[in-house]
Amino acid sequence: MPNQRSEEHRCVHLKPIGSKKLLQKSHYCTISAKTRGISDETRLVGLTANRTGNQSKQSVAQKTQARNLDALDHKQLNNTNSPKYGNKKLPNALIVGVKKGGTRAVLEFIRIHPDVRALGTEPHFFDRNYDKGLDWYRGLMPRTLDSQITMEKTPSYFVTREAPRRISNMSRETKLIVVVRNPVTRAISDYTQTLSKKPDIPSFEDLAFKNRSQGIVDTSWNAIRIGMYIIHLENWLQYFRLSQIHFVSGERLITDPAGELGRVQDFLGLKRIITDKHFYFNRTKGFPCLKKPESSSQPRCLGKSKGRTHVQIDQEVIEQLGEFYRPFNVKFYEMVGHDFRWD
Repeated sequence: MPNQRSEEHRCVHLKPIGSKKLLQKSHYCTISAKTRGISDETRLVGLTANRTGNQSKQSVAQKTQARNLDALDHKQLNNTNSPKYGNKKLPNALIVGVKKGGTRAVLEFIRIHPDVRALGTEPHFFDRNYDKGLDWYRGLMPRTLDSQITMEKTPSYFVTREAPRRISNMSRETKLIVVVRNPVTRAISDYTQTLSKKPDIPSFEDLAFKNRSQGIVDTSWNAIRIGMYIIHLENWLQYFRLSQIHFVSGERLITDPAGELGRVQDFLGLKRIITDKHFYFNRTKGFPCLKKPESSSQPRCLGKSKGRTHVQIDQEVIEQLGEFYRPFNVKFYEMVGHDFRWD
């Protein structure tokens, strides 16, 4: 519990990584600071007078070192929520989209970086809760040190018309991350999620097309419209430079998570600490997971809703939607300067 922090001292051990050492959580000392102080005084009884001065200096040095380690401990342990260290700040970076693109994976992967603190839930501030004000929004954020980046993710921001202007009003220097994937696959994933909650909805084909025989796609259906990335991006570019937006490939996030996270770290101006040694591929889920942290008995995989089997869609429907999205994809590739090879 955070309020126990003033009564307990966190034990840490140093783990060498390359030429540096990182502090990692071990366990809580069972001796309180007060008890420890009494114990120290007891041990001092009986020391000879000519060593008292040296012991006093060493004690001061040890306390100073302990304070420094404690501060580093809070910096390195990404999930610490102590109210005594750092400040709540508005986010420096946002994962703004897209739904069913892989945003949760990016958040969970990047937040193991010691210089990133991220809000775990989606606050929906810039689309649903904007009237609550920036002070309310700031209050949701984790405490960070000056050297740390504050982040949050809400995928619906990317398709919310007002979001770019509102985020720009908060800070024009905000860095934006957008996770994109093949829009046809994304739409099927979106439908699969909705179907799991509402099993009585119409078929994917009925929702995707106004007239399937003529190939007329229903762009009013949100699952289709989200994948028209270029339309949404044009809105964002009215308020942010393209260099402020980093696009993560949802496909490569599965096949090469370390590579994608390396580019995310570069974009955020972070040292590349998250590497391939942090990941393993879970064949059951068909998705990469984080290897078991030393502080846990289990590896960290995304929830059961991630990596679920998609609804089977007729191949002809997939091809029709592919044809529909192709011109949007081509314009998107040209705008961002990267071919995601969805066609």
